[in-house]
Amino acid sequence: MIIYKDILTDDEIISDSYDLKEVDGAVYEADGRKITVGNDNIDIGANPSAEDGGDDAVEDTSATVLDIAHSFRLQETQFDKKGYLTYLKGYMKKVKEAMKAKGADEAEVKDFESKAGAYAKKIIANFKDYEFLIGESMDPDGMVILLNYREDGTTPYVTVWKHGLIEMKV
Repeated sequence: MIIYKDILTDDEIISDSYDLKEVDGAVYEADGRKITVGNDNIDIGANPSAEDGGDDAVEDTSATVLDIAHSFRLQETQFDKKGYLTYLKGYMKKVKEAMKAKGADEAEVKDFESKAGAYAKKIIANFKDYEFLIGESMDPDGMVILLNYREDGTTPYVTVWKHGLIEMKV
């Protein structure tokens, strides 16, 4: 299995256990699904208490979450369009620097800049459709993962920046 980590923060972002599809040479998309977590019913074999009349009603502590966000401990964050543009500009600059530090040649960096810039325009055009997730460290300089829904309106998917990831074989 390959786990993809944020090139800037080392946060685990996604793995190849999800069907990653490269889009426009700039990002990977992966479909997720909603899962229910919590509210574990643990039967210890004891009889209901006679004192409280046997009503063992337990508070419902279950929550429906995105499997990818749950697996990689991604946290929800908020942006307005202006704030996201400011973040994205700084993020792209840091990814470019990290790519160079890892030995990327000038052609790779130019390819990243052009493809990421074109994809960023698509994001801004549909900004209202996105939710935003951030890695476990909650480092504001790290990758912001985009969450959206497919045309069916029920299938969640995440978008992660291809060049902002490093592979770690497990």
